[in-house]
Amino acid sequence: MVDNTSTLTQTEINSLITKLIDFEKQTSNQIVVYLIPTLGSESLEDISIRIAIENKIGKKDKNNGILLLIVKNDRKIRIEVGYGLEGALPDALCRTIIDKEIIPLFKKGNYNEGINKGIDAIISATKDEYQAEKNNSDKNPKWTFGLPIFVIILFAVIFILIIISIIRSIFGFGNRTYTGSGGTGGGGFFFFGGGGGSDNFSSGSSSDSSSFGDLSGGGGDFGGGGASGDW
Repeated sequence: MVDNTSTLTQTEINSLITKLIDFEKQTSNQIVVYLIPTLGSESLEDISIRIAIENKIGKKDKNNGILLLIVKNDRKIRIEVGYGLEGALPDALCRTIIDKEIIPLFKKGNYNEGINKGIDAIISATKDEYQAEKNNSDKNPKWTFGLPIFVIILFAVIFILIIISIIRSIFGFGNRTYTGSGGTGGGGFFFFGGGGGSDNFSSGSSSDSSSFGDLSGGGGDFGGGGASGDW
């Protein structure tokens, strides 16, 4: 929830934030309300997609973000819909929500009520599209003797390789002499280790989270689905 126009009171903003976060927790869908004073030199559609992408709205794997953009001084509004919710929230329905739920109240100056009516209609249309991700303890690595099981297995494999290498050395395996055009050669050896690169894993890092506090999804894709209107 971002209000760069000082239109809503802090109480109204807090109430909207609570509603949006509760909906995100229940469904994983992310709705962001964004109020700006004017478009400047940009078109409504361009600035809407730019805000949605730059603020990483929606889950990466679901593309289930929605932006409700209100341009107060220009009296324009747009609902921008991520790819993953275009089926539940098609362009025609977005236009109906704008025309029937939001604009009549905006014309009366009731911005908070108009936003809430619009959000309620969006929630009603998309609430069954996805379910929130559940924490699954089975996905966590198993632990043995205070260590993850895969670490135990890794040490066991290394130990076996060392024992095999020692046995080969004691009994002369791998140390035979070969005669040929290249002269003599020695036996082989085992080598195990890293390859010089590394995999970095992170959760909730600044490069992988939304700019809207508790809403954090990594950012879904937007392709222009939605609708616009003015009052």
